[in-house]
Amino acid sequence: MDMEINHAQNIAILVDGNNIGMSITNMYEMGAMLNFDIVVPKILKGRSLNRFIYLREGKHISEKFADRLKKNFFGIVMPCNKSCDIPLTIQAVKLAEKVDTIVIFSGDSDYCDLVDYLKGTGIRVEIVTMREAASKTLIDKADDHYFIQKEDLFFFSSSHVPFHQA
Repeated sequence: MDMEINHAQNIAILVDGNNIGMSITNMYEMGAMLNFDIVVPKILKGRSLNRFIYLREGKHISEKFADRLKKNFFGIVMPCNKSCDIPLTIQAVKLAEKVDTIVIFSGDSDYCDLVDYLKGTGIRVEIVTMREAASKTLIDKADDHYFIQKEDLFFFSSSHVPFHQA
């Protein structure tokens, strides 16, 4: 993220947990997951976090993982019945009246229409994703982006399955 940051911005972070998880797994195989404790401060750059919503397909999301997000970011963890695209879009539209910037953790081109809509209402949109999983169109539409780096990840031993994956 290279643009000048307005520190008075009020930020909402919406995470498509399946998209980010699969992107990391495709790059590093099992045993790696995003370390939100490292990435979120990089993304915020001193700006105010209004909402943090982690969405993930499937009923099972580790309580330990959910509790950590709630404790560290006052986060909300929402299991989705199927894909997270529609629930994430609904949350973004609801939050558009309450924040200045929405950060979407996903590289999925399905969010291009959402980015267009949000920007049309005056909301700044930033994308966080793995470079290898990023839709060029999505990145081009966003106001800014951050590509997840290896140092943003937590690596497990091969015998330990990440606790947030079903």
